[in-house]
Amino acid sequence: MFTSFVDGIFCCFTGKSTNVVVPIESSEPTDGFEFVEVKPGRVLRVRHIIPDRPVVEEPGTGEGGTVSCKRKISVYRNGQLLIENVNEATHPELVRYQNGDSTVDTDVSNCEAPTAGQAAEPTPGSGAAGPATDTKPAPQQVQRRRRKPKRSIVIDCERKITCCKGTHPDVALFFIHGVGGSLDIWGSQLDYFSQLGYEVIAPDLAGHGASSAPQIPAAYTFYALAEDVRIIFKRYAKRRNILVGHSYGVSFCTFLAHEYPEQVHKVVMINGGGPTALEPSLCSVFNLPTCVLNFLSPCLTWSFLMAGFAHQGTREKKLLKENNAFNVSSFVLRSMMSGQYWPEGDEVYHAEITVPVLLVHGMYDKFVPVLEDQRMAEILLLGFLKIIDDGSHMVMMECPDVVNTLLHEFFLWQPATASKPKQESAPTKTTNTKPPEDTTRPKTAPKSPSKSQPDLIRPTTAPKSINTGTETPVDIRSKGMK
Repeated sequence: MFTSFVDGIFCCFTGKSTNVVVPIESSEPTDGFEFVEVKPGRVLRVRHIIPDRPVVEEPGTGEGGTVSCKRKISVYRNGQLLIENVNEATHPELVRYQNGDSTVDTDVSNCEAPTAGQAAEPTPGSGAAGPATDTKPAPQQVQRRRRKPKRSIVIDCERKITCCKGTHPDVALFFIHGVGGSLDIWGSQLDYFSQLGYEVIAPDLAGHGASSAPQIPAAYTFYALAEDVRIIFKRYAKRRNILVGHSYGVSFCTFLAHEYPEQVHKVVMINGGGPTALEPSLCSVFNLPTCVLNFLSPCLTWSFLMAGFAHQGTREKKLLKENNAFNVSSFVLRSMMSGQYWPEGDEVYHAEITVPVLLVHGMYDKFVPVLEDQRMAEILLLGFLKIIDDGSHMVMMECPDVVNTLLHEFFLWQPATASKPKQESAPTKTTNTKPPEDTTRPKTAPKSPSKSQPDLIRPTTAPKSINTGTETPVDIRSKGMK
């Protein structure tokens, strides 16, 4: 703590930060680490592991299932959003979302209301019609008027989702960390999946880990970092790529899935938050001067430990130190928080994504409320939400075995090909698929729920905070939550 005070005084007098991130000398072997120059003078450290595959299994041509991705997205002038999931049947499903207390009118009555003074027609079996003076006029029906949307987006495509095994040479896994992290936070995942035969790629964002740290705030905006991630993705991408992001890194995974839907096969979002546009907060502690943040760095580290982990013991402190988490300079931290401006990443942007997405949420996460991940699962076309009871914001470090199992099952998951309905007049629900259970467990014994690894439970209705007109593909399980 005394060192941080000295650094703060030095920063105030000189205007320079002492704890600038530079390439570190790691005790780990250099095998698997590469330094990629994405721009002149902008170098990122990348861990790239290509496992030995003595027996390469080619993906079968007939495996996998096809999912029909048909939906219409309407945006109204008051900010309301209407999503219509249309299937092969003649009747579409309407998913209605609301902002505030007002909703969007989705239907218009085909029957015309009788005019004032017009007599109602007698119904069959009611007897002879009486005189006109004795006939009571029917109550006037108010015809609801359908509002004209500001813009409409139509998505009509078919996506083939296949099983991605570690023995398939055309599969690559990308791991992207968030603010204050590094590729070291993925240590358990990188070792686990590389041993299974997967090719894994994990970069250090600019100013983090062993990557270079430019001393200008413009180097840490969302668009600058997204361009770095795009260059890394294009350099190492295979035919089927799976993106795994944590916290702020989820935004970059969303960006790649939206821009490269043919190359991104599946996406995993770990504590990424809701489908809202990024905008920096004006009332944040990270808006303080860099020298003040240097003074507060011990308090910020302690706050991150309390909010980022479900338990604050010796093990968590060791993980925080060894995995190089929240170990960035005050200048980089301040620039990263103030550069989170991405107005395009709103609900419409996320609703256009047709890639299957697995959302993993730690129950004790104090940075991202569970309602935000539920909202994300509602907006996405193929979204599955899994809640880990014993995890928090750094759930992949707290519960590595549970997270690795969930991710592996999602990588191996493939939907069954949906058959056409026999009656065309009957409405068909949106393809509501979910990852299969672990095939290594015996099929005769029922799978009992546990706190560390909950079963996939699908609610019959949507959360109360979201007004929907159909069942959405969301898997939720938590204590005391309905």
